[in-house]
Amino acid sequence: MPILRTRDIRSMSSRQREEKISELRTELARLRTMVKAGGSVDNPSRVRELRKTIARILTIETGERQAKEKIR
Repeated sequence: MPILRTRDIRSMSSRQREEKISELRTELARLRTMVKAGGSVDNPSRVRELRKTIARILTIETGERQAKEKIR
């Protein structure tokens, strides 16, 4: 199950998306550090979920920016 659904991401403001990306990237870095240090992660699939969610947010943000530029 995704961390954030597409409709939730679309309902966020651009500023909220930036904050969420920052938060997710911090968590991803923490998990990657744990894995590299040889520690066990409670939920290994969480890394993949985080990567996909970050990509999903960036894709929606880019699409909305391009749509705004086409209008101008």
